[in-house]
Amino acid sequence: MNSISQTTKQMDAVSKKTSCFFHRYHVGQILRSANACKLKGFSAILVFLVLVSIIFENRSLYMQRRLHEESLPFGKDTAYRFLNSCHTNWRKFTLLLAARIINATIKPLTDASRRCAIVVDDSLFSRSRSKRVELLANVYDHVSHRYTKGFRLLVLGWTDGNTFLPLTFCLLSTSKGKNRLNEADASVDTRSNGGKQRKLAQMEAPAVVLRLLQEVKAAGVPAQYVLFDTWFCSPSSLKAIHDLGYDVAAMAKKSEKVRYLCDGKFSNVKTIYKEHRKRRGRSRYLLSVDAVATKQGELLVPVRLVFVRNRNNRKDYLVLVTTDLSLSEEEVIQLYGKRWGIEVFFKTCKSYLRLGKDCRSISYDAMTAHVAIVCTRYMLLAVEERENTDGRSIGELFYLGLDELPDLKYMEALHLVMQEFAEQLRAEYPSEILLVESLLERFMSDLPALWMRHLNGQRCA
Repeated sequence: MNSISQTTKQMDAVSKKTSCFFHRYHVGQILRSANACKLKGFSAILVFLVLVSIIFENRSLYMQRRLHEESLPFGKDTAYRFLNSCHTNWRKFTLLLAARIINATIKPLTDASRRCAIVVDDSLFSRSRSKRVELLANVYDHVSHRYTKGFRLLVLGWTDGNTFLPLTFCLLSTSKGKNRLNEADASVDTRSNGGKQRKLAQMEAPAVVLRLLQEVKAAGVPAQYVLFDTWFCSPSSLKAIHDLGYDVAAMAKKSEKVRYLCDGKFSNVKTIYKEHRKRRGRSRYLLSVDAVATKQGELLVPVRLVFVRNRNNRKDYLVLVTTDLSLSEEEVIQLYGKRWGIEVFFKTCKSYLRLGKDCRSISYDAMTAHVAIVCTRYMLLAVEERENTDGRSIGELFYLGLDELPDLKYMEALHLVMQEFAEQLRAEYPSEILLVESLLERFMSDLPALWMRHLNGQRCA
Protein backbone atom coordinates (compact mmCIF):
# COMPACT_ATOMS: atom_id res chain seq x y z
CA MET A 1 0.00 0.00 0.00
CA ASN A 2 2.90 2.36 0.74
CA SER A 3 4.32 1.68 -2.72
CA ILE A 4 0.98 2.43 -4.37
CA SER A 5 0.59 5.61 -2.34
CA GLN A 6 4.11 6.77 -3.28
CA THR A 7 3.47 6.07 -6.98
CA THR A 8 0.24 8.03 -6.83
CA LYS A 9 2.00 11.00 -5.24
CA GLN A 10 4.68 10.92 -7.95
CA MET A 11 2.04 10.82 -10.69
CA ASP A 12 0.23 13.76 -9.07
CA ALA A 13 3.49 15.73 -8.87
CA VAL A 14 4.26 15.04 -12.54
CA SER A 15 0.76 16.03 -13.57
CA LYS A 16 1.01 19.26 -11.57
CA LYS A 17 4.40 20.18 -13.08
CA THR A 18 3.18 19.53 -16.61
CA SER A 19 -0.07 21.44 -16.07
CA CYS A 20 1.84 24.44 -14.67
CA PHE A 21 4.14 24.40 -17.69
CA PHE A 22 1.15 24.34 -20.06
CA HIS A 23 -0.58 27.17 -18.19
CA ARG A 24 2.57 29.29 -17.85
CA TYR A 25 3.36 29.30 -21.58
CA HIS A 26 -0.24 29.17 -22.85
CA VAL A 27 0.29 25.91 -24.71
CA GLY A 28 -3.42 25.69 -25.57
CA GLN A 29 -3.26 29.03 -27.36
CA ILE A 30 -0.18 27.91 -29.31
CA LEU A 31 -1.93 24.67 -30.29
CA ARG A 32 -4.83 26.67 -31.71
CA SER A 33 -2.37 28.88 -33.60
CA ALA A 34 -0.88 25.72 -35.13
CA ASN A 35 -4.39 24.56 -36.12
CA ALA A 36 -4.38 21.67 -33.64
CA CYS A 37 -8.05 21.44 -32.78
CA LYS A 38 -10.85 18.90 -32.49
CA LEU A 39 -14.38 19.45 -33.74
CA LYS A 40 -15.99 17.25 -31.11
CA GLY A 41 -15.18 15.10 -28.10
CA PHE A 42 -12.19 15.78 -25.89
CA SER A 43 -10.23 18.99 -26.39
CA ALA A 44 -6.89 19.00 -28.21
CA ILE A 45 -5.11 20.48 -25.16
CA LEU A 46 -6.26 17.58 -22.95
CA VAL A 47 -5.12 14.92 -25.42
CA PHE A 48 -1.79 16.69 -25.92
CA LEU A 49 -1.26 17.06 -22.15
CA VAL A 50 -1.72 13.33 -21.60
CA LEU A 51 0.61 12.41 -24.48
CA VAL A 52 3.34 14.72 -23.18
CA SER A 53 3.18 13.73 -19.51
CA ILE A 54 2.74 9.97 -19.89
CA ILE A 55 6.47 9.42 -20.49
CA PHE A 56 7.32 10.79 -17.03
CA GLU A 57 5.36 7.89 -15.56
CA ASN A 58 7.59 5.57 -17.59
CA ARG A 59 4.67 4.07 -19.47
CA SER A 60 3.35 3.92 -22.99
CA LEU A 61 -0.22 4.76 -23.92
CA TYR A 62 -1.00 1.04 -24.11
CA MET A 63 0.42 0.24 -20.65
CA GLN A 64 -1.26 3.26 -19.12
CA ARG A 65 -4.63 1.94 -20.29
CA ARG A 66 -3.79 -1.53 -18.98
CA LEU A 67 -2.66 -0.45 -15.51
CA HIS A 68 -4.47 2.84 -14.88
CA GLU A 69 -7.36 3.01 -17.28
CA GLU A 70 -9.20 5.41 -14.96
CA SER A 71 -6.42 8.00 -15.48
CA LEU A 72 -7.10 8.19 -19.22
CA PRO A 73 -10.35 10.03 -19.94
CA PHE A 74 -10.28 9.05 -23.62
CA GLY A 75 -9.67 5.93 -25.69
CA LYS A 76 -6.69 5.09 -27.88
CA ASP A 77 -8.64 5.89 -31.05
CA THR A 78 -9.01 9.50 -29.88
CA ALA A 79 -5.24 9.78 -29.45
CA TYR A 80 -4.53 8.18 -32.85
CA ARG A 81 -6.96 10.48 -34.65
CA PHE A 82 -5.26 13.46 -33.02
CA LEU A 83 -1.80 12.28 -34.06
CA ASN A 84 -2.83 11.36 -37.60
CA SER A 85 -4.39 14.73 -38.39
CA CYS A 86 -2.83 16.39 -41.44
CA HIS A 87 -4.14 19.83 -40.47
CA THR A 88 -1.78 20.55 -37.56
CA ASN A 89 1.37 22.55 -38.27
CA TRP A 90 3.70 20.94 -35.75
CA ARG A 91 6.76 22.93 -36.92
CA LYS A 92 4.91 26.13 -36.14
CA PHE A 93 3.87 24.78 -32.74
CA THR A 94 7.39 23.90 -31.54
CA LEU A 95 8.79 27.18 -32.91
CA LEU A 96 6.16 29.34 -31.18
CA LEU A 97 6.53 27.45 -27.90
CA ALA A 98 10.33 27.68 -27.91
CA ALA A 99 10.22 31.40 -28.82
CA ARG A 100 7.82 32.05 -25.94
CA ILE A 101 10.07 30.20 -23.46
CA ILE A 102 13.16 32.08 -24.68
CA ASN A 103 11.55 35.52 -24.50
CA ALA A 104 9.66 34.94 -21.24
CA THR A 105 12.16 32.91 -19.19
CA ILE A 106 15.64 32.56 -20.69
CA LYS A 107 16.23 36.02 -22.19
CA PRO A 108 15.67 37.94 -18.90
CA LEU A 109 18.40 35.76 -17.34
CA THR A 110 20.84 36.29 -20.23
CA ASP A 111 23.14 39.26 -20.66
CA ALA A 112 22.64 41.21 -23.88
CA SER A 113 26.30 40.76 -24.80
CA ARG A 114 26.13 36.95 -24.66
CA ARG A 115 26.41 35.23 -28.04
CA CYS A 116 23.26 33.21 -28.67
CA ALA A 117 23.23 30.80 -31.57
CA ILE A 118 21.05 28.52 -33.66
CA VAL A 119 22.47 24.99 -33.91
CA VAL A 120 21.77 22.77 -36.92
CA ASP A 121 22.23 19.01 -36.89
CA ASP A 122 20.52 15.78 -37.85
CA SER A 123 20.22 12.31 -36.40
CA LEU A 124 18.96 8.95 -37.57
CA PHE A 125 15.24 8.28 -37.02
CA SER A 126 15.29 4.54 -37.53
CA ARG A 127 12.38 2.44 -38.81
CA SER A 128 14.51 -0.56 -39.70
CA ARG A 129 11.72 -3.12 -39.19
CA SER A 130 9.11 -1.23 -41.18
CA LYS A 131 7.94 -1.82 -44.73
CA ARG A 132 4.83 0.28 -45.30
CA VAL A 133 5.82 3.53 -43.54
CA GLU A 134 4.97 6.62 -45.57
CA LEU A 135 8.02 8.20 -47.30
CA LEU A 136 10.31 5.52 -45.84
CA ALA A 137 13.81 5.78 -47.34
CA ASN A 138 17.27 4.26 -47.28
CA VAL A 139 19.32 6.79 -45.32
CA TYR A 140 22.99 6.76 -44.38
CA ASP A 141 23.81 6.11 -40.73
CA HIS A 142 27.00 7.96 -39.75
CA VAL A 143 27.47 5.76 -36.68
CA SER A 144 27.34 2.33 -38.32
CA HIS A 145 28.55 3.70 -41.70
CA ARG A 146 25.86 1.88 -43.66
CA TYR A 147 22.44 2.53 -45.14
CA THR A 148 19.33 1.68 -43.11
CA LYS A 149 15.59 2.22 -43.39
CA GLY A 150 14.26 5.34 -41.74
CA PHE A 151 14.53 9.14 -41.84
CA ARG A 152 17.02 11.89 -41.04
CA LEU A 153 15.63 14.00 -38.21
CA LEU A 154 16.85 17.53 -38.98
CA VAL A 155 16.63 19.82 -35.93
CA LEU A 156 17.29 23.53 -35.47
CA GLY A 157 17.84 24.47 -31.84
CA TRP A 158 18.65 27.62 -29.86
CA THR A 159 21.33 27.92 -27.21
CA ASP A 160 22.86 30.60 -25.02
CA GLY A 161 25.60 28.24 -23.85
CA ASN A 162 23.65 27.08 -20.79
CA THR A 163 20.21 26.09 -22.09
CA PHE A 164 19.33 24.32 -25.33
CA LEU A 165 15.82 24.43 -26.77
CA PRO A 166 14.63 22.72 -29.99
CA LEU A 167 13.08 25.31 -32.31
CA THR A 168 11.86 23.44 -35.37
CA PHE A 169 12.48 20.19 -37.20
CA CYS A 170 11.83 18.11 -40.29
CA LEU A 171 11.79 14.36 -40.81
CA LEU A 172 13.79 14.16 -44.02
CA SER A 173 13.10 11.33 -46.41
CA THR A 174 15.24 11.71 -49.55
CA SER A 175 15.16 13.73 -52.74
CA LYS A 176 16.37 10.70 -54.72
CA GLY A 177 13.47 8.59 -55.92
CA LYS A 178 15.58 5.41 -56.13
CA ASN A 179 16.32 5.59 -52.37
CA ARG A 180 12.70 6.22 -51.41
CA LEU A 181 10.97 2.95 -50.54
CA ASN A 182 7.44 4.36 -50.25
CA GLU A 183 5.76 7.46 -51.61
CA ALA A 184 3.54 9.99 -49.87
CA ASP A 185 -0.12 9.23 -49.24
CA ALA A 186 -1.96 10.44 -52.35
CA SER A 187 -5.15 11.08 -50.35
CA VAL A 188 -3.53 13.92 -48.37
CA ASP A 189 -4.33 17.35 -49.77
CA THR A 190 -1.09 18.96 -50.95
CA ARG A 191 -2.41 22.35 -49.75
CA SER A 192 -2.75 21.14 -46.14
CA ASN A 193 -0.02 21.44 -43.51
CA GLY A 194 0.61 17.71 -43.82
CA GLY A 195 0.95 18.00 -47.60
CA LYS A 196 3.44 20.86 -47.30
CA GLN A 197 5.42 18.92 -44.69
CA ARG A 198 5.65 15.91 -47.02
CA LYS A 199 6.91 18.13 -49.84
CA LEU A 200 9.55 19.60 -47.54
CA ALA A 201 10.67 16.11 -46.51
CA GLN A 202 11.61 15.30 -50.12
CA MET A 203 13.84 18.35 -50.62
CA GLU A 204 17.63 18.57 -50.33
CA ALA A 205 18.84 19.09 -46.75
CA PRO A 206 20.60 22.47 -47.39
CA ALA A 207 17.41 23.88 -48.93
CA VAL A 208 15.38 22.66 -45.94
CA VAL A 209 17.85 24.29 -43.52
CA LEU A 210 17.46 27.65 -45.27
CA ARG A 211 13.67 27.30 -45.24
CA LEU A 212 13.62 26.55 -41.51
CA LEU A 213 16.06 29.40 -40.79
CA GLN A 214 13.72 31.81 -42.54
CA GLU A 215 10.87 30.62 -40.31
CA VAL A 216 13.03 31.02 -37.19
CA LYS A 217 14.01 34.55 -38.18
CA ALA A 218 10.38 35.47 -38.85
CA ALA A 219 9.45 34.20 -35.36
CA GLY A 220 11.83 36.71 -33.77
CA VAL A 221 14.11 34.23 -32.01
CA PRO A 222 17.15 36.22 -30.70
CA ALA A 223 20.32 34.75 -32.24
CA GLN A 224 23.37 36.12 -34.04
CA TYR A 225 25.09 32.92 -35.15
CA VAL A 226 24.35 29.61 -36.84
CA LEU A 227 26.47 26.58 -35.87
CA PHE A 228 26.80 23.29 -37.75
CA ASP A 229 29.31 20.56 -38.58
CA THR A 230 30.95 19.54 -41.85
CA TRP A 231 27.82 17.80 -43.17
CA PHE A 232 26.10 21.14 -43.85
CA CYS A 233 29.20 23.25 -44.47
CA SER A 234 29.68 24.48 -48.03
CA PRO A 235 30.54 27.87 -49.58
CA SER A 236 26.97 28.19 -50.87
CA SER A 237 25.51 27.55 -47.41
CA LEU A 238 27.87 30.08 -45.82
CA LYS A 239 26.79 32.70 -48.36
CA ALA A 240 23.06 31.96 -48.11
CA ILE A 241 23.01 32.00 -44.29
CA HIS A 242 25.11 35.19 -44.19
CA ASP A 243 22.60 36.83 -46.54
CA LEU A 244 19.82 35.98 -44.08
CA GLY A 245 21.54 38.15 -41.47
CA TYR A 246 23.34 35.45 -39.47
CA ASP A 247 27.04 34.86 -39.00
CA VAL A 248 28.28 31.28 -39.22
CA ALA A 249 30.66 29.21 -37.09
CA ALA A 250 31.10 25.74 -38.56
CA MET A 251 33.47 22.84 -39.06
CA ALA A 252 34.94 23.16 -42.55
CA LYS A 253 35.36 20.24 -44.93
CA LYS A 254 38.91 19.17 -45.75
CA SER A 255 37.88 18.47 -49.31
CA GLU A 256 40.07 19.31 -52.28
CA LYS A 257 36.97 20.51 -54.14
CA VAL A 258 36.21 23.29 -51.63
CA ARG A 259 38.56 26.19 -52.31
CA TYR A 260 39.20 29.55 -50.67
CA LEU A 261 40.92 32.65 -52.00
CA CYS A 262 43.93 33.04 -49.70
CA ASP A 263 47.02 35.17 -50.37
CA GLY A 264 45.90 35.84 -53.91
CA LYS A 265 45.38 32.21 -55.02
CA PHE A 266 42.64 29.56 -54.82
CA SER A 267 43.56 26.81 -52.36
CA ASN A 268 41.87 24.13 -50.29
CA VAL A 269 42.37 23.95 -46.53
CA LYS A 270 45.05 21.25 -46.78
CA THR A 271 47.18 23.43 -49.02
CA ILE A 272 46.62 26.48 -46.81
CA TYR A 273 47.74 24.48 -43.79
CA LYS A 274 50.93 23.31 -45.52
CA GLU A 275 51.90 26.75 -46.82
CA HIS A 276 51.52 28.72 -43.59
CA ARG A 277 53.64 28.73 -40.46
CA LYS A 278 51.98 27.07 -37.48
CA ARG A 279 52.03 28.37 -33.90
CA ARG A 280 54.56 26.72 -31.63
CA GLY A 281 53.95 25.06 -28.29
CA ARG A 282 50.62 24.01 -26.88
CA SER A 283 48.59 26.84 -28.28
CA ARG A 284 44.84 26.34 -28.37
CA TYR A 285 44.94 26.79 -32.14
CA LEU A 286 47.59 25.99 -34.72
CA LEU A 287 46.90 28.51 -37.45
CA SER A 288 44.51 31.33 -38.32
CA VAL A 289 44.11 32.89 -41.77
CA ASP A 290 41.61 35.23 -43.42
CA ALA A 291 40.25 34.12 -46.77
CA VAL A 292 37.23 34.31 -49.08
CA ALA A 293 34.89 31.37 -49.66
CA THR A 294 34.50 30.61 -53.36
CA LYS A 295 32.46 28.41 -55.67
CA GLN A 296 33.65 27.72 -59.21
CA GLY A 297 35.88 30.77 -59.10
CA GLU A 298 33.14 33.11 -57.83
CA LEU A 299 33.91 35.04 -54.63
CA LEU A 300 31.08 34.52 -52.13
CA VAL A 301 31.81 35.71 -48.57
CA PRO A 302 34.91 36.66 -46.48
CA VAL A 303 35.74 34.05 -43.81
CA ARG A 304 38.32 33.24 -41.17
CA LEU A 305 39.82 29.75 -41.03
CA VAL A 306 41.00 28.57 -37.61
CA PHE A 307 43.01 25.34 -37.50
CA VAL A 308 42.85 23.46 -34.18
CA ARG A 309 44.22 20.15 -32.94
CA ASN A 310 42.03 17.07 -33.25
CA ARG A 311 41.30 15.90 -29.71
CA ASN A 312 40.94 12.31 -30.92
CA ASN A 313 44.18 12.36 -32.93
CA ARG A 314 46.86 14.79 -31.82
CA LYS A 315 48.69 14.47 -35.15
CA ASP A 316 45.61 15.57 -37.07
CA TYR A 317 43.83 18.92 -37.15
CA LEU A 318 40.33 20.32 -37.58
CA VAL A 319 39.29 23.49 -39.38
CA LEU A 320 36.74 25.96 -38.04
CA VAL A 321 35.31 28.58 -40.38
CA THR A 322 33.44 31.73 -39.42
CA THR A 323 31.99 34.67 -41.33
CA ASP A 324 32.40 37.00 -38.32
CA LEU A 325 35.91 38.41 -38.75
CA SER A 326 35.65 40.43 -35.55
CA LEU A 327 35.91 37.28 -33.41
CA SER A 328 39.26 36.23 -32.04
CA GLU A 329 40.44 32.67 -32.55
CA GLU A 330 39.64 31.75 -28.93
CA GLU A 331 36.15 33.19 -29.29
CA VAL A 332 35.55 31.15 -32.46
CA ILE A 333 36.54 27.95 -30.63
CA GLN A 334 34.38 28.82 -27.64
CA LEU A 335 31.41 29.71 -29.85
CA TYR A 336 31.59 26.47 -31.81
CA GLY A 337 31.70 24.56 -28.52
CA LYS A 338 28.10 25.63 -27.90
CA ARG A 339 27.06 23.19 -30.63
CA TRP A 340 27.43 20.38 -28.08
CA GLY A 341 23.96 21.18 -26.72
CA ILE A 342 22.26 19.54 -29.69
CA GLU A 343 24.23 16.33 -29.18
CA VAL A 344 22.95 16.22 -25.60
CA PHE A 345 19.44 16.84 -26.94
CA PHE A 346 19.55 13.85 -29.29
CA LYS A 347 21.06 11.61 -26.62
CA THR A 348 18.43 12.59 -24.04
CA CYS A 349 15.51 12.23 -26.45
CA LYS A 350 16.57 8.79 -27.65
CA SER A 351 17.63 7.39 -24.27
CA TYR A 352 14.99 8.86 -21.94
CA LEU A 353 12.16 10.50 -23.91
CA ARG A 354 11.57 7.52 -26.24
CA LEU A 355 12.19 9.33 -29.50
CA GLY A 356 11.30 6.92 -32.29
CA LYS A 357 10.22 4.20 -29.83
CA ASP A 358 6.71 5.32 -28.88
CA CYS A 359 5.61 5.80 -32.47
CA ARG A 360 4.92 2.74 -34.61
CA SER A 361 2.49 4.44 -36.96
CA ILE A 362 2.95 4.25 -40.72
CA SER A 363 1.52 7.77 -41.11
CA TYR A 364 3.99 10.61 -41.72
CA ASP A 365 1.68 12.98 -39.82
CA ALA A 366 1.78 10.77 -36.71
CA MET A 367 5.59 10.58 -36.80
CA THR A 368 5.80 14.37 -37.11
CA ALA A 369 3.41 14.79 -34.17
CA HIS A 370 5.49 12.32 -32.16
CA VAL A 371 8.67 14.39 -32.71
CA ALA A 372 6.82 17.56 -31.63
CA ILE A 373 5.65 15.80 -28.44
CA VAL A 374 9.21 14.70 -27.64
CA CYS A 375 10.48 18.26 -28.24
CA THR A 376 7.84 19.58 -25.83
CA ARG A 377 8.98 17.10 -23.17
CA TYR A 378 12.56 18.27 -23.61
CA MET A 379 11.56 21.94 -23.33
CA LEU A 380 9.76 21.20 -20.07
CA LEU A 381 12.90 19.54 -18.68
CA ALA A 382 15.15 22.34 -19.99
CA VAL A 383 13.09 25.02 -18.23
CA GLU A 384 13.07 23.00 -15.03
CA GLU A 385 16.85 22.46 -15.19
CA ARG A 386 17.58 26.15 -15.89
CA GLU A 387 15.45 27.39 -13.01
CA ASN A 388 16.97 24.83 -10.63
CA THR A 389 20.51 25.83 -11.68
CA ASP A 390 20.28 29.60 -12.18
CA GLY A 391 19.76 31.31 -8.82
CA ARG A 392 18.71 34.51 -10.57
CA SER A 393 15.41 32.88 -11.53
CA ILE A 394 14.30 32.86 -7.86
CA GLY A 395 13.49 36.54 -7.64
CA GLU A 396 14.62 40.14 -8.12
CA LEU A 397 16.96 40.17 -5.08
CA PHE A 398 18.83 37.10 -6.39
CA TYR A 399 18.73 38.44 -9.95
CA LEU A 400 20.52 41.61 -8.88
CA GLY A 401 22.93 39.94 -6.47
CA LEU A 402 24.09 36.90 -8.43
CA ASP A 403 26.28 36.67 -11.50
CA GLU A 404 25.12 35.21 -14.79
CA LEU A 405 25.93 31.57 -15.47
CA PRO A 406 29.36 31.58 -17.15
CA ASP A 407 30.25 30.29 -20.60
CA LEU A 408 33.58 29.08 -19.22
CA LYS A 409 33.80 26.76 -16.22
CA TYR A 410 36.39 27.27 -13.46
CA MET A 411 38.65 24.34 -14.38
CA GLU A 412 38.58 25.34 -18.06
CA ALA A 413 39.63 28.88 -17.13
CA LEU A 414 42.39 27.55 -14.87
CA HIS A 415 43.63 25.37 -17.73
CA LEU A 416 43.76 28.37 -20.08
CA VAL A 417 45.71 30.40 -17.50
CA MET A 418 48.20 27.56 -17.05
CA GLN A 419 48.50 27.17 -20.82
CA GLU A 420 49.22 30.88 -21.32
CA PHE A 421 51.76 30.84 -18.47
CA ALA A 422 53.60 27.92 -20.07
CA GLU A 423 53.64 29.64 -23.47
CA GLN A 424 55.13 32.80 -21.96
CA LEU A 425 57.89 30.82 -20.27
CA ARG A 426 58.78 28.96 -23.47
CA ALA A 427 58.88 32.21 -25.44
CA GLU A 428 61.00 33.97 -22.79
CA TYR A 429 63.56 31.15 -22.40
CA PRO A 430 63.67 29.28 -25.78
CA SER A 431 67.19 27.93 -25.11
CA GLU A 432 66.15 26.47 -21.76
CA ILE A 433 63.12 24.57 -23.02
CA LEU A 434 64.01 21.36 -21.14
CA LEU A 435 64.42 23.26 -17.87
CA VAL A 436 61.10 25.05 -18.42
CA GLU A 437 59.31 21.74 -19.07
CA SER A 438 60.86 20.25 -15.94
CA LEU A 439 59.73 23.19 -13.79
CA LEU A 440 56.21 23.02 -15.21
CA GLU A 441 55.97 19.31 -14.49
CA ARG A 442 57.22 19.85 -10.92
CA PHE A 443 54.66 22.63 -10.43
CA MET A 444 51.88 20.37 -11.72
CA SER A 445 52.91 17.54 -9.41
CA ASP A 446 52.72 19.85 -6.37
CA LEU A 447 49.14 20.86 -7.11
CA PRO A 448 46.27 19.24 -5.22
CA ALA A 449 45.34 15.88 -6.69
CA LEU A 450 41.91 17.05 -7.89
CA TRP A 451 43.32 20.03 -9.79
CA MET A 452 46.13 17.97 -11.27
CA ARG A 453 43.70 15.30 -12.49
CA HIS A 454 41.46 17.86 -14.20
CA LEU A 455 44.35 19.76 -15.77
CA ASN A 456 45.95 16.57 -17.09
CA GLY A 457 42.58 15.63 -18.54
CA GLN A 458 42.40 18.99 -20.29
CA ARG A 459 45.97 18.56 -21.65
CA CYS A 460 45.16 15.13 -23.05
CA ALA A 461 41.84 16.24 -24.52
